[in-house]
Amino acid sequence: MQSIAKYLMVLLATISLFGCKQKKKISLAGEDAIAINEFIEFFPKLDLPFQFVDTSFKASIKENDSLLISQKIFKEFVPDSIISSVYSKNKKPNIYVIGKVVVPNAETYLFVKTLTNDKKAVFILGFDKEQKFIAGMPVLQQDLKTKTQQSVNMDRRYSITKSVVLKNADGSLSEGKDVYVLNGAAKNFMLIMTDALDDKVTELINPIDTLGRKSKFAADYSNGKMNMVSIRDGKRDDRINFFIHFEKGNGDCKGELKGEATMKSSNTAIYQKDGDPCQLKFIFSSTSVILKEIEGCGSRRPLNCSFDGSFAKKRMKKPANKSK
Repeated sequence: MQSIAKYLMVLLATISLFGCKQKKKISLAGEDAIAINEFIEFFPKLDLPFQFVDTSFKASIKENDSLLISQKIFKEFVPDSIISSVYSKNKKPNIYVIGKVVVPNAETYLFVKTLTNDKKAVFILGFDKEQKFIAGMPVLQQDLKTKTQQSVNMDRRYSITKSVVLKNADGSLSEGKDVYVLNGAAKNFMLIMTDALDDKVTELINPIDTLGRKSKFAADYSNGKMNMVSIRDGKRDDRINFFIHFEKGNGDCKGELKGEATMKSSNTAIYQKDGDPCQLKFIFSSTSVILKEIEGCGSRRPLNCSFDGSFAKKRMKKPANKSK
C-alpha cells in the first residue's frame, strides 16, 4: 500500500509539473483577449520610491518587444482619452510596460511609456481594488530641451511628483514641481501642491486681484504657470468672485471666464447666470479647488477640452519687511 501511495504522489507531482509547463505564457503584444487580472499581473512590481527621468528614453522608438502592449489590448482596459491627451487621434504610439505599484487592499498603479518618432511620454494609470479603471494622466513628456531635465517620482506614500529642473545661464538651477494623489471618489489625479519653475516669468494678469480676500476660500489656486483659479470676496457672504484661466495641450486649448458664483454648501459653489448656458461647479478643500463643468461652456473654450481640473492652493506671499 505504501508503494502504491508513493507512486500516486509521484504521478500527481509529475502531472502538476507538466501542467505548469503547459500553462500559456501571457503576452500583451498580440490580439488575443486577456482578462484584466492577467493584464495587471504582467506588469513587474516596482520598489518605492520609484523615479523615471526623461534621459531614460531611448533615441529610437524601438524598445524591448516583450514589453510591448498592443493597441487592441490597451484599449480594452484604458479609455482612448488618456492617450489622446498627448497624441492626436491619427497617431498610434508604441506602448510599453514599465511596472506597477500595488497598495495592499487598495488601488494599483501602472506605469507605461509611449513612443512615436516625434513624441515620448510616460503615463500613470490607476485601478481600484476590484481592478476597475479609475483615472490616468501623462506624468512626463519629453521636451528635447537641453537645458531642462524632467522626472516623475512616486514616494512611499503614493504621491506622484512631476519635476522640471532648469539650468540657468549663470549656472544655477531652478526647479518646478507638481504633486498629485489619486482621488478615487472624483476619479482623477488631484493636484495637491505646485511650485512653479519660475514665478517671475508670467504674462497672466489677474483682473480681480485687488478685490477683498477675507472669505474662507479666497485665494489663488494654480496648476502650472498659466493655469489659475482666483477666488475673491463676493458682494454677499454667500457669493464669491472668480477668475479662471487655463492653457492645456501645449497651448492648443485655452479657456477663460470671470464671474460670480453662489455657495451652495460649506465647500461647494455654482456658477449659473441667466442667458449663459455655461455652468460650473467649484469644490473646495483646505488645499485645493476642483472645477467641473455642469453644462457645456463651449463658447468660452475650444470643443476638444473643458474647464474640468484640479488646482492647488498657493501660499499667500507675505509683504516684504521694510523696517530697517
